[in-house]
Amino acid sequence: MTTQSQAAKPPVTRFDAVIVGAGMVGTALAGLLAEAGMQVALVEAKASTLHLDDVAGEIPAPRVSALTPVSQQLLTHLGAWPAMQTARVTPYRYMEVWDAEGSGHIRFSADEAGTAVLGHIVENDVTLAALNEQVAKQPTLTRLNGVRVEALQTTARGRWLVLDDGRQLQTPLLVAADGARSALRALAGISVAEESMAQEAVVTTVRCAQPHGATARQAFIAGRPLAFLPLTVDEDDRYCSIVWSTTPEHAQALTACSAEALGQALGEAFDHRLGDVMPVDSAYRFPLVQRHAQHYVQPNFALVGDAAHSLHPLAGQGVNLGLMDAAVLAEEVVLAWRRGAPWGSVATLRRYERRRRFDNSAMLGLMKGFKGLFGSQHPVFTLARNVGMSGMNQLVPLKRLVMRQATGERGRLPLSCR
Repeated sequence: MTTQSQAAKPPVTRFDAVIVGAGMVGTALAGLLAEAGMQVALVEAKASTLHLDDVAGEIPAPRVSALTPVSQQLLTHLGAWPAMQTARVTPYRYMEVWDAEGSGHIRFSADEAGTAVLGHIVENDVTLAALNEQVAKQPTLTRLNGVRVEALQTTARGRWLVLDDGRQLQTPLLVAADGARSALRALAGISVAEESMAQEAVVTTVRCAQPHGATARQAFIAGRPLAFLPLTVDEDDRYCSIVWSTTPEHAQALTACSAEALGQALGEAFDHRLGDVMPVDSAYRFPLVQRHAQHYVQPNFALVGDAAHSLHPLAGQGVNLGLMDAAVLAEEVVLAWRRGAPWGSVATLRRYERRRRFDNSAMLGLMKGFKGLFGSQHPVFTLARNVGMSGMNQLVPLKRLVMRQATGERGRLPLSCR
């Protein structure tokens, strides 16, 4: 006989995998697992889901990513890339980096790298909206929007989640994809090494007097990297997305000044390489903090994307690293699931961690090293970086190696990225 209290108790729904966080990385992971046939729940605190009709504005969104050809291949595998192309993606074939405090200069090209393009600048909203529309086609995927995880327990059958609307989920594999300040990571008791970069990033969109020429440009100005990333809007190739990593005081001043004053400051800092600069959107700022989780996995639990690592936007690699996390984790999990092996076991999940931690650690270390090298105004460091940049510019084989790394060709790629 069922008692009244038992009848009122919310039912527990079981899924093969539950992913908390429906950003680009979490949604890509959900799509990869669902296309294999796994029953997947995608839990997201935001009530609404972004669609391509929502991102068709004339002014590009301020947050963009430099997607590598490897990330492009993954997005193509998921069916999202063609949809993204109907919205707005801007390929770049060249990349220029220089030291504004000296003579150091280096130029990369897709021809030297042996690729069609070095990458694409894409608004994050465009990528997410296209992913949303593709994963919605997966019959084994359940979206739970407008809810948060209230409690997390470990049981003999995996992880048990209680959502703030009373629903309960049970799963052999719980994945935290809920960002750099991951609440789920905290509930799981995973500590994180955190280091402030003592900088804030200022982002906006501008229209320049001269076309960008399919070139991503970055200048190091007294240790404050300023990037002009190419955007094409309605076939007009004079737009750029701006990312200026600078001191908090300077960032506050830049976001508080008028559009004309901001455009003048950007043009002068960039030595007017693209002529006059005029912002077409507000400027936004956010603090820069590098984080790296002490470990990525526990029994029946894994971290991906910014929940596992977040880094300086200097190289634009954050989303690419997260998408590779999703691809590698999906590959290891689906392989175990198809074999009938416990896909949420530590043995399975550590294979994912081993494949990803070194690459992520190397990129975090590289970004920290770059910040230290270009942040110093000591004459010895100034000479070293200028000689190094100019020397590398003459060594095509070395440049090709660097470019292959930058395009995502690192380590053993998952099948979904080849």
